[in-house]
Amino acid sequence: METFILAIDQSTSGTKALVVDRSGRILARSSAEHRQIYPAPGWVEHDPEEIYENVKRTARQALAQAGIGASRLAALTITNQRETAVMWDRTTGKPVHNAIVWQCQRTADQCSALQQAGHGPAVKAATGLMLDPYFSATKWCWMLEHAVGAQERLAQGKLLAGTMDSWLIWKLTGGQVHATDYTNASRTSLFNIYSLAWDAEMCGLFGVPRSLLPEVKSSDEIYGYISDPDLFPEPVPISGIIGDSQAALFGQQCWERGMAKATYGTGTSVLMNIGERPVAANNGLVTTIAWGRGGKVTYAVEAIIRSSGDTVKWVRDNLGLFETFEEMDAMLRRIPDNEGVYLVPAFVGMGAPYWDPYARASITGMNRSTGREHIVRAAVESIAYQVRDAAELMAGETGIPLIKLNADGGATANPLLMQFQADMLHLPLRISKIAELSAMGSVYLAGLGAGYWTSLDEITALEVEAYHYAPAMEAEARDKNYEGWKRAVRAVVGRVHAV
Repeated sequence: METFILAIDQSTSGTKALVVDRSGRILARSSAEHRQIYPAPGWVEHDPEEIYENVKRTARQALAQAGIGASRLAALTITNQRETAVMWDRTTGKPVHNAIVWQCQRTADQCSALQQAGHGPAVKAATGLMLDPYFSATKWCWMLEHAVGAQERLAQGKLLAGTMDSWLIWKLTGGQVHATDYTNASRTSLFNIYSLAWDAEMCGLFGVPRSLLPEVKSSDEIYGYISDPDLFPEPVPISGIIGDSQAALFGQQCWERGMAKATYGTGTSVLMNIGERPVAANNGLVTTIAWGRGGKVTYAVEAIIRSSGDTVKWVRDNLGLFETFEEMDAMLRRIPDNEGVYLVPAFVGMGAPYWDPYARASITGMNRSTGREHIVRAAVESIAYQVRDAAELMAGETGIPLIKLNADGGATANPLLMQFQADMLHLPLRISKIAELSAMGSVYLAGLGAGYWTSLDEITALEVEAYHYAPAMEAEARDKNYEGWKRAVRAVVGRVHAV
């Protein structure tokens, strides 16, 4: 009898459940949004119980849509929003506070105080991360200090803490399993990515007792079995646990050192596989765990570009240079190149590799014949230039050259940008036609662990449709374009860091 995998994709905005067969086809989908709670400016929360109920509802709906029962499932997998922090009472099963979302800035002052006290290098050395409210540790610290009854429950040994995957595993197993995977642990600021253990010094620094934290496992292990009768009448194994960005890297099949994926959104996240040996990267790069599989850990470095899709939105909404993306595409094709016009999108400063928070956006190289097409093209091209900046920074910091880029996100629908990206990197660019890459990454990991697929080669052989772009620009034109970008950035930040 054919079996299937049920993937839970628990993101910042909602929860999606997908049923996947052995050929890698998605047979059914169900989704549900959850509330975004804003108790104060810059604060963002989610209700963990609402999210768990959405997990159960979408799971049941997806199975019904696929026409199968739980007995046909080889595994349930979870990929989740990273860094979002949950804390709950192990005896009542109730959260002591709403989940504090990765976007939340309520602990910015605590991070600033720790930085001023000189703790930044120690945090970076142990965890690969910067001191930032983005990560989980200060969120749990805040809950311990502010959640009603938290200190009493802590003294009684009743508290547990985890990221969203841990909360869901604990609920799904009826409180029998408190666990997480390497990727989620590596985004907390408490996990030592070199010793692969919770770091006692970090736990002390952030005031989060080790006793609250989950057991850490490889993504492809079996974490436990579903024992919530409100969901399924029989036990189903839980496996394929992995944070969403790393899951997309695996789903993009970036399994070799030097392969990377770029997710083009409001900003752009570039994540590169650096193999089984971690590298202490600097200049704003984050070293993290890509996944754990077969008892071995693979590492990655990540660069965040602050403004990419948002730059195009600014040109449309603030400058009013076009109304629809179809109109934008037509404008881009009316001119063969940028004619020396560059837009440096330093709306909130410049990130890696420049790191100048005082830089401000600029359009350079205009002359009397410059039209709106040139400015729109400059905005689109700025995305590709910044990804090349990130690629060169990664190569410079790790000594590992980028060998291939796989792309996802909204901007991949623009063929001119994708071709220009391949040209600027002088590398092939692959864009999967599957939108749910994070879910597929968790499915692949669970399937490999459960013997659903026997090897990476078997997954590679699956008929996953993709668009491919090959570099076509002459070296002279490529170098001229990129040198023009660097001159434009130099005018904004004062100097260009070597990468």
